[in-house]
Amino acid sequence: MPRTRSIPDTEVLALARGLYAAKGEKAVSFGSVGQAAGLAPSTLAQRYRSVEGMLAAAAIAGWDALIEASAQADQAAADKGPQGYLKLIDASEAPLLLMLGNRDAQARARAADWRAAVEAALIRRLGQGDKARSGAQALFAAWQGQLLWDGSASGLKDIARRLS
Repeated sequence: MPRTRSIPDTEVLALARGLYAAKGEKAVSFGSVGQAAGLAPSTLAQRYRSVEGMLAAAAIAGWDALIEASAQADQAAADKGPQGYLKLIDASEAPLLLMLGNRDAQARARAADWRAAVEAALIRRLGQGDKARSGAQALFAAWQGQLLWDGSASGLKDIARRLS
């Protein structure tokens, strides 16, 4: 009978993402993540089979959390416009998740699912048809670009106004 996990995967994988973000891929090993989590490296090797598997799992877990947060933001901002919706989503980890999961097909699929869900929520707020669809794509790209380059989402209100 397997032992109960003293530290859940979500916490271990968040630590792995944090190490990756702070020090790069070479700093992520079963030893370094194990030390941060207070677990033996062999425990992590049993859970994830390889460091690459652990990094893929970290990306997938990150995308799953972001998908859930975006769905909650969609409900919370049901009566708000596109910028109100985007303000409720903390997507600051998205660029890291893209880098981290780039080599894993399942992580890339989760990223595509997240983008599609956010764009669908933006379309509902911008109207219907091709104009709303292309506006949602442009707003998503502008939002992600701003987060990537300067960590803020300033100016989205003006962009959303021009697109609607």
